[in-house]
This record gives sequence, structure tokens and C-alpha cells, in this order.
Amino acid sequence: MEKKSSLTNHQSDLIESIKSIISNSRKKVATKVNHELILTYWKIGEQILLNEQKESLDMKTANQVILKLSKELTNELGRGFSRSNLFNMRKLHLEYKDIQTLSGHLSWSHLCELLIIENLEKRQFYETETKNSKWSIRELKRQIDSSLFERLLLSSGKANKEKIIELSKKGQEVTKPEDIVKSPYVFEFLGIPENKPMLEKDLEAKLIRHIEDFLLELGKGFMFVGSQQRVTINNTHYYVDMVFYNKILKSYILIELKTTKLKISDGGQLNTYLNYYKTEVNDDNDNPPIGIILCTEKDEITAEYILGGFENNVFASKYTYILPNKEDLIKELEEVIKNE
Repeated sequence: MEKKSSLTNHQSDLIESIKSIISNSRKKVATKVNHELILTYWKIGEQILLNEQKESLDMKTANQVILKLSKELTNELGRGFSRSNLFNMRKLHLEYKDIQTLSGHLSWSHLCELLIIENLEKRQFYETETKNSKWSIRELKRQIDSSLFERLLLSSGKANKEKIIELSKKGQEVTKPEDIVKSPYVFEFLGIPENKPMLEKDLEAKLIRHIEDFLLELGKGFMFVGSQQRVTINNTHYYVDMVFYNKILKSYILIELKTTKLKISDGGQLNTYLNYYKTEVNDDNDNPPIGIILCTEKDEITAEYILGGFENNVFASKYTYILPNKEDLIKELEEVIKNE
């Protein structure tokens, strides 16, 4: 049997160059097709609204027209013209007067999820984050369902109208340690029933098995380093539950999992690990490490005493196994803003 000759380095480089050209071309075509699709739907929405104005239709009659339109278009043109889709096209034209302002990273499916959100600042935040973080549809839906917008505002402790506008325009900005902390963290992806007793090692194992979902929940810039990372002090071994690195902050993130409420000993334990990492693990270009204690309950006044006074950045936040009640979070946020 004749042996096949291997590719030379020049031939390999040629193949990689051609593959890169094809890949870039496909991306451009997909972006162009997506843009034209959204523009088409925007124009359809425009025609629906113009017809309503021309005929002076009330909302009930307008709904009936859209239903008939859906049936006719589906019969003649096929899928894509459901009643809900036509309503979204109508709303797209209402909400986005200038279609050019829409990001090329947003697909029609993204927009259908965003158009559900009535609050303008909240919608702009998720729109910005989808663009900046390149969220898939699944990721966008998960972040909306977990009330990320409200949780980030409540985590800052400085929620006000200016902060809401800033978040809506810029999305989540990570410039300091406090920016990566959420309140609460939501682990609904683990499928654990509320109030079910859990051992810390079992919770850790489940988070590792769902590491992609956990990284999404942690936020921007997180990379998983490992679990049960050993810290040796004076020939005694200790273990950090989970260690991450945040490439934006250029800091190691040490996370301790607690299946109980925050305790006095938790702060000192994590602060010790941070001192070790700062001295023994950090490179010259690394910023000081950051510690987060994830617990089931946290009393704010007690937390101030437990976490106050440390030179290191030590935070504590609650976590939950179920999606938070959106109405409760909105009410809590409104109270914070009102009391500013």
C-alpha cells in the first residue's frame, strides 16, 4: 500500500488561511442575512401600524386583523408569520424607531425575548449585555428569568435612578472587586429543591458538573482554576472550596461554600486563604485576590462585623436554588431607591 505523503508546513499554512477566509465569509453572510431579516420584520411592523392608523382601528379590531393576517401569510408564505411573531414585528417598529441602532449581534429570537420587557432601562441593559457578552438565546432567557438587572442593582448598595440609567447604557462594568458580587446568587440550574439539606461537598460537586452554568452566573471574565485547592501553612494543609481567576480584574477569586448562615469563623478562614494567595500564589502582574463566601443566610448587620476591618476584599452573599420572585426583587429595589 502506497503511503500518503504528509503536508508540508507551507501547505498546512495554506489550508489554515483558506479555512479562515471561508469562516470569515460565512460570518459576514450570516450577519448580512440576519440584518436583512430584522429589517424586513421592522418594515412589516411599520405596514401593520400604518394600516391601523389609516383605518382608525381600536386595539380589539387591530388584534383581529393581525390574526387574519397571520393565517393568510402562513398559508401563502409558510412559517414565520404566527400571530405572536406579527405582534413582535409591530412592537419592534414601535420600540425601535431607528432600526440602525440595533446591534448586529442580536438575532430575531433575541429581540423577541427583549421586546417582552416593558421597562426601557431594563431592556436596554439586557440588550447591551447580550451584545457585550455575546449571550446565546438560552443564556439571555436565563439571565432575564434570574432577574440579573435587579440583582446587580441591589448588590451595589447604591441603587438610584442614575445607577439604573448607567447600567442600562453600559451594561455590567467590572472595574473593582465589588462589581462581581451579586445578591443573591441563583443556582436553579442544579435542580435542587428549595430547603433540601445539602452537604458542602455535594453542593461543590454539583457546581463543578454544571461549571458552564456556574460561570455564566458568576459573570464576566471568570475562568475556573480548580476545586479543593490546597493551602499549606506551617505543614498543615487547608483547602479552598473553589478557585477562579478573573481576567478583567486580574485577580484570583476564592469562593467558600457554606450550607448554613454566615458565621464569625467564615470571614477569618477566607481572609487567611487570601493572605496565602497574595504571598505565595500571585504573580507580579496579579492584583490582590478576592474572597466570596456563599451562604444560605446573611444578616447584614452581623455581616458588617464579620467582614469589616480586613485588609483583603472579603464579601458574603446568599444563594438560592430557585429563581427569585421578580415582583419581590422589584419591590425591594424600589424601597432602596426611595430611601436613598
